[in-house]
Amino acid sequence: MTTTTDLAQTIEQPDADSAVGQSMTRLLRPHLRSFAAVVILQVIGALAGLAPLLAVVELGRTLLSPDPIDHVHVWTVMIAGATGLLIRLLCTAASSGIGHVLDSRVQLTFRRQLAASLGRVPIGWFSRRRTGELAKVVGEDVSAVHPFIAHAPGELVAAFVVPLVSLIYLFTVDWRLTLITLIPVVLAITLVPLLMLPTRTREQEAYDAAMARIASSVVEFVQGISVVKAFGGGERAHRTFLTAADDFVSIFSRWVRGMSVIAAGMQLALSPPFVLLVVLVGGTALITSGGLAPADLLPFLLLGLGLTAPVAALGHGFDDLQSAGRAIGRIKDVLAVRPLPEPAHPRPPQGHRVELRDVRFAYDADHEALRGIDLVLEPGTVTAVVGPSGSGKSTLVQLLPRFFDPTHGSVLLGGIDLREIGSRELHRQVSFVFQDVRLLRVSVADNIALAVPRASRDDVIRAARLADIHDRILQLPRGYDTVLGEETKLSGGEAQRISIARALLADAPVLVLDEATSFADPQTEQAVRRALATLSGDRTIVVIAHRLETVADADTVVVLEDGAIVERGRSADLLTRGGRFAAFWRSHQSAEIETHDGVLRGDEPR
Repeated sequence: MTTTTDLAQTIEQPDADSAVGQSMTRLLRPHLRSFAAVVILQVIGALAGLAPLLAVVELGRTLLSPDPIDHVHVWTVMIAGATGLLIRLLCTAASSGIGHVLDSRVQLTFRRQLAASLGRVPIGWFSRRRTGELAKVVGEDVSAVHPFIAHAPGELVAAFVVPLVSLIYLFTVDWRLTLITLIPVVLAITLVPLLMLPTRTREQEAYDAAMARIASSVVEFVQGISVVKAFGGGERAHRTFLTAADDFVSIFSRWVRGMSVIAAGMQLALSPPFVLLVVLVGGTALITSGGLAPADLLPFLLLGLGLTAPVAALGHGFDDLQSAGRAIGRIKDVLAVRPLPEPAHPRPPQGHRVELRDVRFAYDADHEALRGIDLVLEPGTVTAVVGPSGSGKSTLVQLLPRFFDPTHGSVLLGGIDLREIGSRELHRQVSFVFQDVRLLRVSVADNIALAVPRASRDDVIRAARLADIHDRILQLPRGYDTVLGEETKLSGGEAQRISIARALLADAPVLVLDEATSFADPQTEQAVRRALATLSGDRTIVVIAHRLETVADADTVVVLEDGAIVERGRSADLLTRGGRFAAFWRSHQSAEIETHDGVLRGDEPR
């Protein structure tokens, strides 16, 4: 069973030698010896592979010669050819095996790098990207490197070494027929630049973008399938995917039409029948004119086909190499995303008083999500943040664990700017419970103890009891050892309570709840509130709240609208003012009355 210690080791930050944004050369440097072994073995195997062909040529010359047959020479040639074939098989097999092992190591390195990089980039960076696009980088793009690592180095080297040696040998036989034999190669090479026209590049980029849109639409559709089925929006939900698929078909058809003529021309020029026809026509002309001995035509018929290998390899592997190059480019783009900077000389906070001074934040230059926020969160208090959707509530609370830095102003913890506190220390000081919970595919106990890997089972159970999830865990197939996502699946409210138990076990001085009980039933929410009240002490607690009970229990209510604080104070005082909070209270009171009249919420029985 996977333990939280193993998880911590898995997501541990890499050392400086594998820092984010490093070049691919530096990333592949530890594997250069394996690369060299692949290339050397492939070259040896390719050269050894010429032995059978040269043996056939020599046997042909010997047997066609008017002189008596030298049987010892014949057997020597045959043994040399067979030995070369055996060496080729052994070297090629070894090269392929090492290449595929190397490919697995490189892909593992890429994925570890991507995991480490994505674990450090600002949360705001994720909000501007679709899940499908990132999944494509981590999955498909890393896999697309396979031909570049496992096949291209050895195959391309062999494809050029063998023809080069063959060409030298054929020039020693007859330079005129050698030039004639190169005619198909020249014809094919003239078509290669057409593969690299800007139009072909744009078509390939459009193809990649269309594939990314399909991946994103599939992810979004699958994640929202329950809502689609409940409200009968299947046709509308499919429309996005169908549109993406239709766009892909159109782009792919245009790309195929542009490539088909070029590919057909190259295949015709490099095809064995065409090459043999050129060699036979040229050889016949030279033989009839007395410029070439008939036996000398044999090496050109056997080795002439190998001269087309480089262009054929370039043509067949060009698409894979281009795809691998673009995939590496996208991987580099993700690895190059700058994480939030770590302080050179971290300073520990002096207490856990939280202060926001003239804080502004913008996801882009066109609109500020927060405007001039001045706020103090005292230890031992609960602050409820309320406001309409899009008012900046989540953005505000996500600044506290430093998911991103403000574009202006500062956020202080214990009198120290968060940018001067080391990330490890900050994570010990601030716990965050998301509304949208993501549990790991490990045991329930490991999920709760994620932030405290060495927590005892008694501590885990205590946190689960406080989060009102202990009884439900005991009903699972193996209790606290049940692996989530494999042996069972929890409801939204149950997953939130697991995440709340995780935060309670972390026992951080600052606790941030981003609508953390939105899926919970009223009884569960009351249990969680009692747990928070029991544990509050001198903790600093911030809650994004919509329910009246949560707001009423808060020491301070902060009302946000359009990224600015429009009201603040105790809930009773704000109600008497009759302002924005009073309107919020009346609208939600009406909604809760309707809910209690029969509308089900959270994970109530259905």
